[in-house]
Amino acid sequence: MDLIYKKAMMEDIDILTETRIQVLRAANQLSDDIDMSEVKKHSYDYYQKALHDGTHIAYLVFDWSRFAAGGVSFFQVMPTYHNPSGKKAYIMNMYTSPGYRRKGIAYKILDMLIRDTKSKGITAISLEATAMGRPLYEKYGFIKMKDEMELPEKMQGVI
Repeated sequence: MDLIYKKAMMEDIDILTETRIQVLRAANQLSDDIDMSEVKKHSYDYYQKALHDGTHIAYLVFDWSRFAAGGVSFFQVMPTYHNPSGKKAYIMNMYTSPGYRRKGIAYKILDMLIRDTKSKGITAISLEATAMGRPLYEKYGFIKMKDEMELPEKMQGVI
């Protein structure tokens, strides 16, 4: 299989945006009739800014068509004992079309993203895994986090 692994550039913004919508539909089991226009607009705006300022790196994989992608977003939090720089990376938008799964493609994308992240001196790397993706991340060495919590939107503003 002749595959082309390409680091996304600004000219790939439309492909990245479309892939983002595809990933969200798959991860959330959303039908094609669900309106994603607002998410699409904000995703486009995000990519436009983040690709320009270097706070996001993405890879696309092609053979005769695009069928896999993955990205990592970089951000800053306050320094801590375990992360003195406060720099963090969040892997997201990992997707492989069904016919290409279980061939090592996602693993290679993940490895490229992590190598890019480490080359920036960032060692705090996290992600959110679907049940389907969890074995890939565990194989790479990711472990389940025990201390992180989230406030659901429905609880925000409730006292």
